Amino acid sequence: MTEHIDIKKLIADYIEGGFLDNIVDMFKHDKSLYSYIGELMSDERIMVRIGISALVETLRKEDSKNVSRALPSVIPLLEDQNPMLRGDAAYILGIIGHTDAIPFLKKALKDENSHIRTIAKESIEDIVTNPNPR
Repeated sequence: MTEHIDIKKLIADYIEGGFLDNIVDMFKHDKSLYSYIGELMSDERIMVRIGISALVETLRKEDSKNVSRALPSVIPLLEDQNPMLRGDAAYILGIIGHTDAIPFLKKALKDENSHIRTIAKESIEDIVTNPNPR
């Protein structure tokens, strides 16, 4: 458990420090790190949250066959109490681009927050037009 916390903190600190290339390499070499994406999205530091978007965008290009491993950690965030986190999750799912996310994004089309509905709609459109197969 301590190792999990230490690795997550290391990733967040590196992202905040601008060492995205190092983190991309870590993810490419250790596929289990994809399970941390959802937790990292809820980091209180804005630079970490922004960096996660950049990380997922880069991994979609450089490790497209594995980026969908983040789905199980991101999808539950679509139902988080925090609307910012729900919107971020919808956006990240669009970046990942896997069709498995579409049913969850369709549910988000009914979110009480109009911004989340818009992001979910755009993410579905992105996935449909540019899907990322497993």
